[in-house]
Amino acid sequence: MSELKRFREEKDKFFLHDHQSPLDDEQRRDFSGLRYFAENPDLRIEVDIERFPEGEQVPIQTNTGAVENYDRFGLFRFTVDGEDVELTVFQNEHGFFLPFADSLAGQETYGAGRYLEPELLSGGRLIVDFNLAYNPYCAYNANWSCPITPAENRLSVPIRAGEKVFELH
Repeated sequence: MSELKRFREEKDKFFLHDHQSPLDDEQRRDFSGLRYFAENPDLRIEVDIERFPEGEQVPIQTNTGAVENYDRFGLFRFTVDGEDVELTVFQNEHGFFLPFADSLAGQETYGAGRYLEPELLSGGRLIVDFNLAYNPYCAYNANWSCPITPAENRLSVPIRAGEKVFELH
């Protein structure tokens, strides 16, 4: 079993059984697992990061109207299906944060976007694995407050990796 498949099975168990799951009791009764794109090795990328000036803070609004402050860490460029795109990585006291929405948002992926936590490598490069892209908890339950993907991280290309839009099945 692949590491990604094992990770996904553990996440399903957490959603179904853990008291900290974003699913309510009614959703758990009908829950049979999250839906994912097939693993795509081409969307696990090691990127150079173009750093922003230190201390450049950006307020990001949440779905509940609150505001969370993040530092703009850096920008990276990559190619998807032959098209060049770029995304901004943010940072706060919890680490790196990469909210993004792709062209499938609102159809195959969650409309407000998905999240990633890139890993910093030595030499200042990042590992960005879109296979680990996940929906924020507000995608499952409106009682959660989640940062909304900023306009600069809304892509016109599809990212066919990671978690799909939540549907009970």
